Amino acid sequence: MDADLQLQLIQATARGERQAFQELYEGTSGKLFGIAIQLMRSPERAEEALQEAFVKIWHNASEYHQGRGTVMTWMSSIVRYRCIDLLRSIRSKEDRQDSLDEEGAPVLLAPEVAENPDNQALERCMQTLESHDLQYIHLAYYRGMTHSEIQSHTGTPLGTVKSWIRRGLQRLKRCLEE
Repeated sequence: MDADLQLQLIQATARGERQAFQELYEGTSGKLFGIAIQLMRSPERAEEALQEAFVKIWHNASEYHQGRGTVMTWMSSIVRYRCIDLLRSIRSKEDRQDSLDEEGAPVLLAPEVAENPDNQALERCMQTLESHDLQYIHLAYYRGMTHSEIQSHTGTPLGTVKSWIRRGLQRLKRCLEE
């Protein structure tokens, strides 16, 4: 499909002409699928990315501007960004699942640090925390994540993240004062 025909079809698509969109899809989906498969490395995920990209193309066809590049370049960038978004989403879900799978208490202190009596008391008190409090304190203080990063990493609302960390720290303080 040549660039002039693609331009005519994207303009017609911008006006809501379904037949033009169908022709655009049929003429470009093969090449765009090739881009998606290179990025996604899975036919199923590439198909998902391509489908979502074409939905975006349909809804945003009026945003295409001829002076910024060809129709194929514009559509290719939409496919690439959709693939990147999906990969980030998949990675985030896997990271979140990995964090949730670590139900046991993480090893918090290196052996040489744990020998200090104060650190032994801290380790003992850490073991008394609820698993979610421990997980969030671990992410904040041992991995150095901000509250917003923890929210993104775990999918937990920001207020809940802050509450669990605060509550966990209060429990640690009470335990250490005993």
